[in-house]
Amino acid sequence: MVNLQNFVQELYAKRIEDCSKEELYYALLSLTKQASGVLAANSKKKKVYYISAEFLIGKLLSNNLINLGIYDDVKRQLSDAGKDLLEVEDVELEPSLGNGGLGRLAACFLDSIATLGLNGDGVGLNYHFGLFQQLFENNQQKAVPNAWITPDSWLTPSKIAYEVPFAHFTLTSKLYDIDVPGYKTATKNRLRLFDLGSVDDNIIYDGIQFDKQDIFRNLTLFLYPDDSNREGELLRIFQQYFMVSNAAQLLIDEAIAKGSNLYDLADYAVVQINDTHPSLVIPELIRLLTARGLSFDEAVEIVSSITAYTNHTILAEALEKWPLEFLREVVPHLVPIIEELDRRVKANHPDPAVSIIDEYGRVHMAHMDIHYGFSVNGVAALHTEILKSSELKVFFELYPEKFNNKTNGITFRRWLMHANPRLATYLDELLGHGYHHNAAELEKFLDFKDDLSVKAELEEIKRHNKRKLMHHLEVNQGVTINPNSIFDIQIKRMHEYKRQQMNVLYVIHKYLDIKAGNIPATPITVFFGGKAAPAYTIAQDIIHLILALSEMIANDAEVSPHLQVVMVENYNVTAATFLIPAADISEQISLASKEASGTGNMKFMLNGALTLGTDDGANVEIHELVGDDNIYIFGEDSQSVIDLYAKGDYVAEQFYKRPAIKPLIDFITNEQLRHYGNDERLYRLHHELINKDWFMTLLDLEDYIKVKEQMLADYDNRDVWLDKVIVNIAKAGFFSSDRTISDYNRDIWHLEA
Repeated sequence: MVNLQNFVQELYAKRIEDCSKEELYYALLSLTKQASGVLAANSKKKKVYYISAEFLIGKLLSNNLINLGIYDDVKRQLSDAGKDLLEVEDVELEPSLGNGGLGRLAACFLDSIATLGLNGDGVGLNYHFGLFQQLFENNQQKAVPNAWITPDSWLTPSKIAYEVPFAHFTLTSKLYDIDVPGYKTATKNRLRLFDLGSVDDNIIYDGIQFDKQDIFRNLTLFLYPDDSNREGELLRIFQQYFMVSNAAQLLIDEAIAKGSNLYDLADYAVVQINDTHPSLVIPELIRLLTARGLSFDEAVEIVSSITAYTNHTILAEALEKWPLEFLREVVPHLVPIIEELDRRVKANHPDPAVSIIDEYGRVHMAHMDIHYGFSVNGVAALHTEILKSSELKVFFELYPEKFNNKTNGITFRRWLMHANPRLATYLDELLGHGYHHNAAELEKFLDFKDDLSVKAELEEIKRHNKRKLMHHLEVNQGVTINPNSIFDIQIKRMHEYKRQQMNVLYVIHKYLDIKAGNIPATPITVFFGGKAAPAYTIAQDIIHLILALSEMIANDAEVSPHLQVVMVENYNVTAATFLIPAADISEQISLASKEASGTGNMKFMLNGALTLGTDDGANVEIHELVGDDNIYIFGEDSQSVIDLYAKGDYVAEQFYKRPAIKPLIDFITNEQLRHYGNDERLYRLHHELINKDWFMTLLDLEDYIKVKEQMLADYDNRDVWLDKVIVNIAKAGFFSSDRTISDYNRDIWHLEA
């Protein structure tokens, strides 16, 4: 058992009772780093290097206390001294190392790799300001730097540094480590974050603008710098190569230190490429191996035997394609390697659809990953099938043995034990602690489906979590919400395929319905959270519409008691830990065939929210697990949507003219709403929905409204609703990232457990 008082006494010569929450946070930071520091680094022979542009790790204090097995002790000792761990944790700044599901998944995977005792590190970049901090001004998104690095943080500087060559200069990296302890394990892994000592935030101006050509000072400032111009695209390449060159050099050095002669590298290392951002690791590893005396053929064979690729998208624009001339400008030493890899592909496969370098001189990163890796996986059953039958069909026909599915998962330690301790403690009482290690044991909760006392406790837990969210929003955003309303939540990055715009059109429908005298039995609060990329104008227009609508409704005394819209500012992992346990309705409404998986859907399900969604991504597997009666599915199915795209015969204007849809669309430019909004943004979005609507919002809108209204009606039958809640919680065990990582290891990595 840890003695926090002794630790505080040594640091501050004070009692816990007399410490500020800042002092207690830094004491706990030091204590936790010390506790993880004594864990042995996993030293098993073979290691996975999980390379990712994002690691959305969230605040680490409570998560690490849980994994180290000292959370309850620390929480009790603080409570005995009149202190609240939640308030202490408020001091912690959330690391700005990711944005959305890609980065959150990577963070969950690192936790599970460590928990299962596998040897594996994450490798990425140490972004000083992340994507950006989101502020709302004049009902619009404003982006400012999101500073998170302080003199005392989770980052531990290492002595490792590498020379990374570019066309006109060489940069020297510096490596920082963050310990990743598994859940109650004797060993730990690490998140390895490479940085550049010359990075300088003084070059930032006007929000998040900076000189994109000053690589010495900008390289690790921001995640996903705006690439809407040539300088931005080149900076992305600089970042990606800096990340993978460091990762490749680290991998080789560690393998040699363990005894590898490089010809046997596959016995020591496996690389998991998380999306296409790290794809340059393939030619870089070939370059490094040939520089050490291996022939080109030998290097290609070795690299192809250790490299695996995870595809996270069906959106063509998300599969990176870099102009060869850009690569020649940044990393000319890789260009001959890429050209030779492409020559070999074309010699064996004349179909231009599978070339690495296309007729326009663009390098297709995913194509290189597939040809020169040994595994290609999707992240949900439906997603993988679409890859095989449609988006990557030509590759599946070439390499059927490479393709496999690995349905995503989440860490229950973070998303239940930490985010929803009241529910976790109650499940401990009913089921025991077995589900902490084996999430499948949650299925035992089905035995309590007809137990009225269990339903009463679930109601109280949900009320408690709604009050927690209410307090959080009051303190952090000055927003007051009704804790007795239905909490309908959509939290995702802002993108047209996620279809936040459809949810907004439902809000307009509900607003007009209430104005017509149809008062809902229970008030409804609709929450949105997410950031729009700085260059993504339509996504920012959708945020503007949400904010303008929120203000308009708040100022309407006839409607506001029954309907509220809240846009959560600067949505991040911390906000999610308040929103998800409080949710009643989980909005998973992407256009069918466009969402690769989703993991928010899994977190909501685990915390007792019911899914309103299309049969898309992992919604399909949730649907299969819980059955038709315990999920709310609407809209066209994936194949129908794929066929519509293939035929090109979806015309949004035809749907717009329908009597049930036209008033909702036209309300966007209604004088009443324009009073709170910006005409340019509102008219542009209005025009986009009628004349383009690439992600077919209007196709599914009427069915969405119908099913959502049914869901709201069902909510008021509490006994039946809580039956559905119990089924969802009980069936959530499949979506543990421990299961996902076990699958990766069994089928791809083959590490020693």
